[in-house]
Amino acid sequence: MNSIIFDVAVIGAGVSGLICAQKLQKAGYNVIVLDKSRGVGGRMATRRVSGTRADHGVRYLEPKGELLQQLIQDLQTQEPLENKLQLWTNTLYEFKQNQLQPQTIYQPYYIMPSGMNTVGKIMAEGLNIQVNSRVESVTITTEINWQCHIELIDKNNPELPEIVTAKSLVIAIPAPQALMLLESSNIEFESIFLNQIKSVEYDPCITVIAGYSQEHNPDIPDWKAVNFSDDSILAWVGIDSSKRLNSTKPVFVIQSNSNFAQQYLEETDLNAVGQKLIDQAANTLLPWLDTPEWIQIHRWRYAFCRTPLSVSCLTNTTPLPLVFAGDWCGRNQIEGALKSGIDAANWLQNQPI
Repeated sequence: MNSIIFDVAVIGAGVSGLICAQKLQKAGYNVIVLDKSRGVGGRMATRRVSGTRADHGVRYLEPKGELLQQLIQDLQTQEPLENKLQLWTNTLYEFKQNQLQPQTIYQPYYIMPSGMNTVGKIMAEGLNIQVNSRVESVTITTEINWQCHIELIDKNNPELPEIVTAKSLVIAIPAPQALMLLESSNIEFESIFLNQIKSVEYDPCITVIAGYSQEHNPDIPDWKAVNFSDDSILAWVGIDSSKRLNSTKPVFVIQSNSNFAQQYLEETDLNAVGQKLIDQAANTLLPWLDTPEWIQIHRWRYAFCRTPLSVSCLTNTTPLPLVFAGDWCGRNQIEGALKSGIDAANWLQNQPI
């Protein structure tokens, strides 16, 4: 595989990278996708824990935008049942001014019973994807091709190449990570180009997954999730076990607001941080939430893009075709990420290879 020169290498197997690779492969390009994680989907993330699964990233899909509506329709035809997108609820709740009440927006919210990362797995079907592969730097070869230099996270798989060569490059990872990748490479880019990437800012989030004894099953409320607009630390509490087909014990997902996450993002004792979120959820919603059987915590350094660029993808032709994609190009989160990946693929198809 080291001797193969791909038409396109895509760094990042989130929504943007996957849809970009899909489109290019359908157009006849030889594409490889590289990702540092063990699986695909990016923030469309699900964790296996204590005999169940829990979504600790993207919470649901809602039909906002033409591309996302089409994706939802496609996912509703999948088999088996646990891989088919399901209606979760039409109503989310809000805790505001010390009151719990339904939000005024009434619309469908969809989930995957097998976990939201199944969306990424379905989008990845048929693609050449190399996971557990962190791209540390990119260089230009004497033959004028891109080379991706890879740190293999899975050292037990000697078949994975440590260098991937391609004629064109798509970088579909968060802007700060993209910037670090460029700065660790020996290629000089114009400062105006780098400054565009530097202008992108993100809000972080800390997520707690908490599992409870089945004795609390009768105590589970009717609501599926609660948004917090004016809480000092909370942004969201969802009953994740209500997404599963055969759940036997309550599982809650609690997500912080950006201010709290910014304050505690670098803490080494994440359990103590998670307990603060659990205690707050117990104080505001359900007192028994402060006695979980187990907890797991995940920190999202780049949870939500706060200052995206105005363009749907960021391009550069010097010295070789290079395009950046993601929800930081354009707006509208998942819809924006889909559009960015498609527009990146369209741009590459107009470049000489």
